[in-house]
Amino acid sequence: MTKPGVPVSLIDAIHGRRSVRAYAPQILDQATIRTLLDAAVRAPTAIHEEPWEFVILQDVNALKRLSDRAKPLFVEEVRRAGLGRGGHRLDKFELPDFNIFYNAGTLIVICARPVNPFVVADCWLAAENLMLVAYAMGLGTCVIGSAVSGLNTPEIKDELGIPAEVSAIVPIIVGVPSDQPPATSRKKPRILAWK
Repeated sequence: MTKPGVPVSLIDAIHGRRSVRAYAPQILDQATIRTLLDAAVRAPTAIHEEPWEFVILQDVNALKRLSDRAKPLFVEEVRRAGLGRGGHRLDKFELPDFNIFYNAGTLIVICARPVNPFVVADCWLAAENLMLVAYAMGLGTCVIGSAVSGLNTPEIKDELGIPAEVSAIVPIIVGVPSDQPPATSRKKPRILAWK
């Protein structure tokens, strides 16, 4: 992780950013969140749509309730799709104490109205900007894909103020890391053609 106030190069941020799954019990202030959102909306956007809309949830009890409601939906979705054989273990999702948000104090959900075929890509580009700036600020982030189904149920959308025609696309937890995530390896780029 970086130290707050210490400049970090873009290449260092790209190579140093990790998915953080352990957080100190701190809530981010509004200025920090606005900095992250300002970076997110500077992402490239197809046909200049800028489709993103944001939900910020910092109520720890609400986050735990959302986790408890999203876990069984995710398990069912993974089993139905036959994806439970990968690297993630589903048994932890059945533990009552497991929190899919890893006790982070802030959840930022990037949402959009599905108005064109590029909206989802636009939101993911915004997510990458947000995560890189968070890393440069000494914060940790992790995309929580297991929350998407829960966030898109009518009941939860209503509770969070997400209009029915808007979809939650990228849920990202953000906070102060409580430990240093280990370095991860990546496969070398597979080049299909170079002509």
